[in-house]
Amino acid sequence: MKKNILKKKIVIIPVAFLLLYLVLSIPGTGKKTYTTAEKKPFTWNLDQLWTNLEKRFQEARKSGCEKLKEQIDKTFNRIDDILNILADSPKTPDDVNFIHLEKEIFNLAPMIAVCDPRLPEYIALCSRVRKTVKQHSLNWSMNVESSRNRIYRLLYGGRAALEEVMLQVPPNKIPNLVLVENVPSKTPLASILGVNIHSGDILVSRGGAPTSALIARGNDYPGNFSHIALVHVDEKTHLISIIESHIEEGVTITTPGDHLNNKKLRVMVLRLRPGLPGLLKDPMLPHNAAQSALQDAKARHIPYDFEMDYKNHDKIFCSEVASAAYKKFGIDLWMGISSISAPGLASWLGDFGVKNFETQEPSDLEYDPQLKVVAEWRDRETLYHDHLDNAIIDVMLEGAEKGEQLTYPWYLLGTARILKVYSALLNLLGGIGPIPEGMSPTAALKHSQFTKRHQNLKMQLVIKAKNFKKKYGYTPPYWELINLARNTKPRGNG
Repeated sequence: MKKNILKKKIVIIPVAFLLLYLVLSIPGTGKKTYTTAEKKPFTWNLDQLWTNLEKRFQEARKSGCEKLKEQIDKTFNRIDDILNILADSPKTPDDVNFIHLEKEIFNLAPMIAVCDPRLPEYIALCSRVRKTVKQHSLNWSMNVESSRNRIYRLLYGGRAALEEVMLQVPPNKIPNLVLVENVPSKTPLASILGVNIHSGDILVSRGGAPTSALIARGNDYPGNFSHIALVHVDEKTHLISIIESHIEEGVTITTPGDHLNNKKLRVMVLRLRPGLPGLLKDPMLPHNAAQSALQDAKARHIPYDFEMDYKNHDKIFCSEVASAAYKKFGIDLWMGISSISAPGLASWLGDFGVKNFETQEPSDLEYDPQLKVVAEWRDRETLYHDHLDNAIIDVMLEGAEKGEQLTYPWYLLGTARILKVYSALLNLLGGIGPIPEGMSPTAALKHSQFTKRHQNLKMQLVIKAKNFKKKYGYTPPYWELINLARNTKPRGNG
């Protein structure tokens, strides 16, 4: 009798656990809908121009640097003339000189890619263009489409042109650090990688994860950056603290070493523009903002805000670390609010927990007229991977707009829900679990599958890009990476 009861228990207990797991694996019902920004994504619509630039690059390679000297000099002179005209008086975004400036910057790039001794001049030119455009943008309304388009075309477009050049010249010709502008500040300072960093400076960076690429590209104005951090420099010790918010743990305080060691493909330093009314009244305003953020991070646990609600500071995402701190002192960062209008993109971001599609995207902070670019770090290898990641994301998002959904293996949902409970317990004890605080089990599974798919596609794209270079003798430019990525399909479980 006892043996029969024992046998029944041996059968019933596993069956009960199996049934419980199957119940935990039942997905939620109902398809979510999202209200996107009522705007439209920016598009270049210049496919023929990219093709012509590549042809000009091929012709320039055949000609050689010496034969290009006169043409390069004339182009530099034309750009110099345009910049001198723009320096005369404030210009509106539709001023024809901005159109001519954009054209000449792109036209010069294929020749500089062949004449690498002229690269420092081209870098200096791009920095000068950036300063000129940002100066004019002080008089523009950054929530008006014409203003946003102009500053994006020239700042993002100028960086894109420069980086296409950088990916063609020998690696030892590329400076890892570009000092853009010496922006004065009265706040405490210290040095990071040879650059004087002031308290209140903002570090805008790009992480190496596929999600970082999605954050950078998932915008009406696809960009290069995915993360924001605020710098605090102690007045007495000059110790640097980096205040930032991570998906895994919320708001944290790290050292410069830890910040940079958390894989960065590029880093840019932004600083408040001298002459702002708030700074004239109180030159220590940036330091006070950083001090406030530091004290807040020490005083309480601040979870990561997956919803990207920059107006509510109970939870904080990375951009909000800087904007919330400066808001307390009368500085409203992101004068041009970010918008996400594409329904497919909104659906994917919504699957990860985003609910606000008019928000503060890291890439867009560069276009804020209140800020100046101090310096930018990058190297050829990380730059190339940045472009590979971007190309894959851009093509994946084309699929999203065609109706492709983020999916996951249904049978893993039970495990994810168990891990979520475990993670919640760890969070209560001050620990970090396998599923971040604020992220649902479903979102975690979709994120995992998204990452695997991206990595799968990237492995294939790397091979295709190598074959392209072997065939044509040069690194595929971005538009060629896009074409190669479009012809790449996931393999296996990716």
